[in-house]
Amino acid sequence: MKPVTVYHYDAFSSEKNKGNPAGVVLDTEGLKEVDMQKIALEVGFNETVFVGPSSVADYHLRFFTPGHEMPLCGHATIASIYALQTKGILKDKVDITIETKAGILPIYIVDDPSAKRIYIKMEQIAPKFKDFNGSKQELAESMGLLVEDIDHDLPIVYGNTGTWTLLVPIKKLASFVEMNPDNNRFPAILNEMPRVSVHPFCFETHDAKATMHARHFSSPFSGTKEDAVTGTASGVMGAYYATYVAPASSEFNLIVEQGLEMNKDGRVHVYVKKKQAELAVSIQGTAVYVTSFIVKI
Repeated sequence: MKPVTVYHYDAFSSEKNKGNPAGVVLDTEGLKEVDMQKIALEVGFNETVFVGPSSVADYHLRFFTPGHEMPLCGHATIASIYALQTKGILKDKVDITIETKAGILPIYIVDDPSAKRIYIKMEQIAPKFKDFNGSKQELAESMGLLVEDIDHDLPIVYGNTGTWTLLVPIKKLASFVEMNPDNNRFPAILNEMPRVSVHPFCFETHDAKATMHARHFSSPFSGTKEDAVTGTASGVMGAYYATYVAPASSEFNLIVEQGLEMNKDGRVHVYVKKKQAELAVSIQGTAVYVTSFIVKI
């Protein structure tokens, strides 16, 4: 039995037990993929990240839900880089790169003396979108809503800035407390991509400083039901905003609020710039250390 130390950080919040919990493993020596999957299942968070050495970047990050590996995870990246920085492992480095299954991505450490906190800014891959051609009525019902609750003036699309998710525009903020997803129905409805998550959002917010409100319902293959505050999906929302809501503008600084329905209130800052025909998307957030524990494999 090998004891593995798992650090619990909450990302996209400076308050413990808010934001999105991530398991962080900083010593991956000797761990095989099957071991990582077992640890993630034991931890039970939406994602556990394993930080290892890389021959092409500063660190190699691998992300596991309780059910499978993910190519990229925003909140676990924020948590792990925050851990490396606050533990002194990065020393004076403020610009690093990470190797992921979504590609090699730049990371920046942003010091905010006024808030007495550091923030982690991560670039995401160039956005991609694909049409959703399934039943809007069945999709609404799978979330516990009526089809009339969907904002039909905007498209429902699959979006990706590192991980695919289905973006579903909703008319009113009040609908979000009514949502009661049946995740097991998702694969049959998402014909084009049956293994992706579902990400409803709207432009009404609780926080006057926020631009968008969201929830994130997991694929049933992941072994979880809902993700509290999602980094990569927030990046996709920023790209969606630039593509479908305000295509004439060239630069956006957005704030996404998420997790309120789970009492896990968190914030993701999203930055989008149009560079000729492409969008450059970054997300930024902080984290907080909660505790550590041992998992034996």
